[in-house]
Amino acid sequence: MVLRIEDTDVGRSEARFEDQLIADLKWLGLDWEEGPDVGGEYGPYRQSDRLPIYREHAERLLSEHKAYLCFCTEEELQKERDRATAQHRQPIYSGKCRAIDPAEAQRRRAAGEQCAIRLRIPEHPIRFHDIVHGDVEFSNEVVSDPIILRSSGMPVYNYVVVIDDALMKITHVIRGDDHLSNTPKQVALYEALGWPVPEFAHLSTILGADRERLSKRHGATSIANFRDMGVLPEALVNYLALLGWAPTGGTREIFSSQELIKEFSLERVTPSPAVFDMEKLYWLNRHYIKESPPERIQKLALPYFSSLLGEFLSQQETNKSDSSEVPDVAKWFASVTQLLAPSVDRLDQLPVRASLIFNYDAKAALASPDNAEVLAWAHTDAVLARFAFKILEDESAREGKLTPEQFKKIVNEVKAETAAKGKELFHPIRIVVTGSHSGPEFDKLIPILEEGSRLPLPKHVLNVHQRVEQFAKARGK
Repeated sequence: MVLRIEDTDVGRSEARFEDQLIADLKWLGLDWEEGPDVGGEYGPYRQSDRLPIYREHAERLLSEHKAYLCFCTEEELQKERDRATAQHRQPIYSGKCRAIDPAEAQRRRAAGEQCAIRLRIPEHPIRFHDIVHGDVEFSNEVVSDPIILRSSGMPVYNYVVVIDDALMKITHVIRGDDHLSNTPKQVALYEALGWPVPEFAHLSTILGADRERLSKRHGATSIANFRDMGVLPEALVNYLALLGWAPTGGTREIFSSQELIKEFSLERVTPSPAVFDMEKLYWLNRHYIKESPPERIQKLALPYFSSLLGEFLSQQETNKSDSSEVPDVAKWFASVTQLLAPSVDRLDQLPVRASLIFNYDAKAALASPDNAEVLAWAHTDAVLARFAFKILEDESAREGKLTPEQFKKIVNEVKAETAAKGKELFHPIRIVVTGSHSGPEFDKLIPILEEGSRLPLPKHVLNVHQRVEQFAKARGK
C-alpha cells in the first residue's frame, strides 16, 4: 500500500490537511509501506515534488504527436460548452486546436502565447475491465481530449495519477464509482505512453438514509468527526468494510482487522449503492466499547468529562504522592466509566449518562413526565416514606459510608413493611436515588455515590443520604 499526497490543486492543498489525513489513517489502524512520512524507492510521494516528471512525459507525448498544444482561452471554451448545452450535446471540447501544425504550435508557444497541452483521444472506443462493474466501454466521441498540463504549467489530476501509478508500479486502483467517467481518459493515457493498464475497481457510492449521496447535511462524514464523537477505530473500520461488501455466507457482521484482511475480496463488492446507517455503526461501536479493556475506555472517556472534572484528574496524576492519604480519583473515575460505558453508543454520550452522578436534582425528578406514572402508583408514598426514614436514620448513610449490603438490607425492610415488590418497590427508590425510574444496578452505583461524595472533586457528588434529604424536602415531607 502506497500513501501518495495528491496536492497539485494548489488552492485546496495545505499542510494541515495532509497532517490531518495521516493522523486519521493512523488512528484507524491503517498503515502503508511507502509514503511521504516513511519514504520508499519510488518517491517522492507528494505530487508537488514531482512536477519535472510530469512535464517530461507531457513533452514526450507532444513530440510523438499523441498530444497537442491548445491555445483556446477559458472564455472560448466556456462559449463552446454553452453552445453544446443549448443544442443538447455533450459539452466536450471541439478539438479545433488538433488541426494546428505542430511546428506552428511550437513557434506560437516559443513566442510566449499561452497554451495548454491536451491528450489526443484515439479514434476508437476505449475499453477496460472493472472488477466490480465488469467490462466497460466508452465511445471516443463522448470522451473529450483532456488537458494534461494547464497553461500555467500545472498538471491536472487525471494525468498525474496515471504517471504516478505507472512509475510506482501500482497494480490495483480502487476508488469510488464517481471516478468511473475519468477512467477512459486515464486508459487512453496508459495506451499513449505504452504502459500496462492496472486493474480497476470502482466502489459503490455511499448514500445517506434519504438515499441521496452522503454529505455533511447527513451529520458526521469525516474520520475526525467520528473520532470526536467517541466512535472507536475498530468499529469504524468494521462498519466501513461492510458498506457495499458482504463476507462469504453474508450473515456475520463483526470482524477484527486481521479477519477482514483474510476474508475480504474485491469480487464480493457489489455495484449497488450502500446506505450509511448510523444506528448500525453505533451498534458495532457499543459492541467494541463493551469488549475493550476498562483502562482504555477510561483514558478515552476522560476528555469528555472536562466540563465536570476540568483538568483535575490529569493534575492529580502529575502531583500524586506515595501517601495512602491521597484519594484515588482516577480509580473512582474508572468505576464511573465501567458503570456507564456499556449503555452508550458513543463515548461522547457518557457525560449525559453521568448526570445521575454529578447533577442530581430532586425537583426535576419530581416534575419529570417520565416519572409521573411511578409517583402516582398506590404503593409509592409508603415506599418513599419508609425508605427515607430508614436512610435518614442510618448512621453509615449519614457519614456517606453506606455499603451495597446495607442498602439491600434497607430495601428488603421497606419491602416487608409496605408489601411492595418488583417495580413497585424499586422504581420509586430509583427515582429518589438517581432522579429516574431506570438506570444502573444499585450494587455498582451505591459505592460510586458514597465514595464520590467524599472526594475533593470540582463538581460535588451527593451521596444517598444527601439525595434522600433533598428529595424529602422537595416533596415537603
